[in-house]
Amino acid sequence: MEKGLIQVYTGNGKGKTTAALGLALRAVGHGLKVLIVQFMKGERDYGELESARKLSPYLTIKPSGRKVFISEANPDAIDIQLALEGFSLAKTAIENKEFDIVILDEINLAVDYGLIPLSELLQLIDSKPATVELILTGRNARPEIIEKADLVTEMMDRKHYSNKGITARKGIEI
Repeated sequence: MEKGLIQVYTGNGKGKTTAALGLALRAVGHGLKVLIVQFMKGERDYGELESARKLSPYLTIKPSGRKVFISEANPDAIDIQLALEGFSLAKTAIENKEFDIVILDEINLAVDYGLIPLSELLQLIDSKPATVELILTGRNARPEIIEKADLVTEMMDRKHYSNKGITARKGIEI
């Protein structure tokens, strides 16, 4: 990639991870290598994990979390450790230019919850090689991140079927 940009998908609406996955699928179709580090998500029956196995070595997904909800007010030490491990993996991959596109899924929320220091994410953004596209997803993107981004898309929640009691469905949300 000649010029890698910084994209942010944020907001309270559904579709941030889905948008990033769509971008990853398109990139793989053109022979680009994509790494997705999923913060605050443990190994679960997510459809994208099976897709990544089928699209390897072009698409790599690394969950970096547990299968539990994290307390925003008081995150567990293991959640912080797992997030920092995922961040370190992404940082190394970016520095080594191993992938054309790196997607940090739910990184904005990980920063918001205090799992990843904002200063470290801003440093990563500033030191990103020019040839690597960086995608940051998750609600509550900080103004400093939005300022550094080349593209910011905010998903707005106008109507959601979960309000009717419809839970996460295989192939749609998981």
